Amino acid sequence: MSVIIAPIAESLTSFLATSSYSKILVILDTNTKKWVYPLVVSLLPKHKFVVVPAGENHKNLDTCQIIWQAMTDYELDRHSLVINIGGGVIGDMGGFCAATYKRGVDFIQVPTTLLAQVDASVGGKLGIDFHGLKNHLGSFQLPTRVFIDPVFLQTLPERELRSGFAEIIKHCLIQDGAAWQTLRRLDFPDIDWPHWIQHSVQIKEHVVTQDPTEKGLRKILNFGHTLGHAVETHFLTQGKKPLLHGEAIAVGMIAESFMAFERKLIDEKSLMEIEEFLFSVYGKVTFSVEDIPVILQLTAQDKKNRGKEIRFSLITGLGSCGYDFAATPSAMRRALHYYLGEG
Repeated sequence: MSVIIAPIAESLTSFLATSSYSKILVILDTNTKKWVYPLVVSLLPKHKFVVVPAGENHKNLDTCQIIWQAMTDYELDRHSLVINIGGGVIGDMGGFCAATYKRGVDFIQVPTTLLAQVDASVGGKLGIDFHGLKNHLGSFQLPTRVFIDPVFLQTLPERELRSGFAEIIKHCLIQDGAAWQTLRRLDFPDIDWPHWIQHSVQIKEHVVTQDPTEKGLRKILNFGHTLGHAVETHFLTQGKKPLLHGEAIAVGMIAESFMAFERKLIDEKSLMEIEEFLFSVYGKVTFSVEDIPVILQLTAQDKKNRGKEIRFSLITGLGSCGYDFAATPSAMRRALHYYLGEG
């Protein structure tokens, strides 16, 4: 896989000029069709496009059928190219559809959200949600290229930027303590996005290269995600106002940092640093003590688990992380109570 951070007019044009694909299908959602497609359509040779509804709640088999039908109607063959233009949902789902259509056609990712640029588009994880369970169906397949252009961030509302910022924070906490100390002193409006995108991509590529299919080290990229995904799924399936991914992961990082503190993997000062910074950026997500048992049930579906053992990736310092820590329901419950200020 090759990740290229450059103006899209240079990177995508150069790639397509040296390629000889039989057909090209562009996958968009309703947001990227409106805001991003007009910026890139002049760069594309002859192509067709398919537009699907935007949002995590459409990342499912029903939407995949729309995409597979478009591929079939356009008569894509195995020498065709799929271009996914969008955030993490389009990248995950469009890549999954490309990887399974006729046992696989080439696809490239053009991530348009900060979240996708620093995390979802890098590493070859593809998938969709199933009956409300996040990324329950999927595969590992590297895209032919990933083209990242920070200019697309100008099309995003601030809430989307904050969501993606959570993964930048995570990368610092698990792999670069010095960068964490720099980051936590920054004011959000002053952040140099190209610099931090590059930093996150380097960390993720370094980890993924050593463990492409998440048998070991790559699990550290899931710090904050066991409880975070469960909270995100709970909000998505219980009729609550949905959380953005990064907002839920911020909850997870605070709660799982508390779990690390209880195990004496980090000290109280480190826990306070993490908690204060994340609350300053994201505020506190509102859920009730009565929601906790339902959230805990959802952790049983986490992909890091072994049998009935719920496993976590926990930081072992500011800038380091371990994995395969088994946790009891009571430990998880205490962590969520702590997040709510009930502990």
